[in-house]
Amino acid sequence: MKITKNLSKDEKKMLHQIFWRSQTMFASVSPAKMGGAGFCYSMMPVIDRFYKNNQKKKNEALQRHMSYFSITIPFTSFIMGIAASMEKKNSESNDFNTDSINAIKTSLMGPLSGIGDSLFWGVWRVICAGIVIGLAKSGNIIAPILFLLMFNIPAWLIRYYGGFLGYSLGTKYIERLYSEGLINILTKAASIVGLTMVGAMTSQLVIFKTVVKISMNGHSVMNLQNILDSIFIGIVPLILTLIFFKLLKKGVSVNSLIIGCIVLGIVLKMVGIC
Repeated sequence: MKITKNLSKDEKKMLHQIFWRSQTMFASVSPAKMGGAGFCYSMMPVIDRFYKNNQKKKNEALQRHMSYFSITIPFTSFIMGIAASMEKKNSESNDFNTDSINAIKTSLMGPLSGIGDSLFWGVWRVICAGIVIGLAKSGNIIAPILFLLMFNIPAWLIRYYGGFLGYSLGTKYIERLYSEGLINILTKAASIVGLTMVGAMTSQLVIFKTVVKISMNGHSVMNLQNILDSIFIGIVPLILTLIFFKLLKKGVSVNSLIIGCIVLGIVLKMVGIC
């Protein structure tokens, strides 16, 4: 394919290694990093290749790619390819803005996950199931095999060529952005998109609803949740998120915060607040 023509033999080998390593993307998942460890493991061939003689930059790259990462699996290698091209540029330049690497990763997670989840889980999975369900009802052993093949082959093809596409596009456009002095603008824009995506995740994933009500003569005269919503919908989840973020900045461990959140939820439930 055209996207592989301009790549050297060593670059193709590196991208093949990324593809196979990306199969372990979510083998090690934590609430704080999600697939961060898998992303870093997948990027090891890139880091070893471009920072072979620079231990300082190698250590920084390892730390950089251990950050939070979560995306629809078939699109993982596309972002890995882009990140690989940016790491290549960083290895060749002493003034490369390394913040742009994670900014790009974060900004792409949300949009690509929205497309991927809708396409693979919402549409293609249902189509595959609809095709084989007749075979399954008749007890045909081919049904589950056919379903797995139909669902996974397109996903694997996208994952395989996505790495090459991301690396080729990244190499081409990162050079252009630097030559035209637009990399800082891209970094800032990507950071804004990434923060917006994280904010949207917070509103969807952090949930708090109080059941506190005051009644007189059998009639409700005050509903605390309605009052909170009238001030700002999701105000308590937002406050909790900001408090946890502050505690993280102060060095409180993620495990301590998780345990504390569980204990807080149990106590609030026991006293009838939520």
